[in-house]
Amino acid sequence: MIIQSEQISLKHLLTVEALSDREVMGLIRRGQAFKKGAKWTPQKSQYFATNLFFENSTRTHKSFDVAEKKMGIEVIEFDDSTSSVQKGETLYDTVLTMSAIGVDVAVIRHGAEHFYDELIQSKTIQCSIINGGDGSGQHPSQCLLDLMTIYEEFGQFTDLKVAIVGDITHSRVAKSNMQLLNRLGAQVYFSGPKEWYDEEFEVYGHWLPLDDLISTVDVMMMLRVQHERHDGKESFSQEAYLQQHGLTVERAAKMKEGAIIMHPAPVNRDVELADALVESLRSRIVTQMANGVYMRMAILEAVLNGKA
Repeated sequence: MIIQSEQISLKHLLTVEALSDREVMGLIRRGQAFKKGAKWTPQKSQYFATNLFFENSTRTHKSFDVAEKKMGIEVIEFDDSTSSVQKGETLYDTVLTMSAIGVDVAVIRHGAEHFYDELIQSKTIQCSIINGGDGSGQHPSQCLLDLMTIYEEFGQFTDLKVAIVGDITHSRVAKSNMQLLNRLGAQVYFSGPKEWYDEEFEVYGHWLPLDDLISTVDVMMMLRVQHERHDGKESFSQEAYLQQHGLTVERAAKMKEGAIIMHPAPVNRDVELADALVESLRSRIVTQMANGVYMRMAILEAVLNGKA
């Protein structure tokens, strides 16, 4: 059965704060509809997209690739190592070029937070911008696919207990998720190393020791330790991290009935969670990856609707 869903229109997708509750739920339901076989009805015969990834990515980059191809959108390939970026071309001028040659939407991942500000203020750049991750800022498409996965499981957000655990300060996924989950009525909790937690997050939830949370939450959302965003000075033992702050097999055995495990991936196996749990019955990590294609189809449709 194809789910009936409202089509959303967006000019860009930059942050989750910019989305209304109606737009969030519309994107979730549209992602579900695509998963059930719904078809996109384009407003014109041909669209072009480009995926500009200046940081490494497998899931986000390739699921946008697959989403675009499923929708019949022509993908203009880009590799920063062989582009004019190597000659000193700025991000602005790269996007200006893509817009000038007729690209309709640019999906961008960049190490600079708020990289998109200059792009959307331009009167010359006409392509829509989708934020594929800005530094330690936000990751709206990952947030939306996570919410789609939770909604698929529980059918609601109100009063669900969700724990976000790990390297919270450096995680753009955590920042996007805590905002939307809190706004949609979930009870958000945090855990992990105290040095990777900031009191500014208290507006969305509260920090508790992992062992105090494990038997009460509906969703255990584990986060990757983001070594590339640290200063490299901290001492780190994988085994010690798993035992102190990770989801071990023993901890998972104490989870409540129906509770699920999530992780935005890539997973550092036997660090954030035990290797045996990654593809376990409680895990929705593979489902998250699959849902990434359908949610990104919904996002692409929304920004192309906005252009129309």
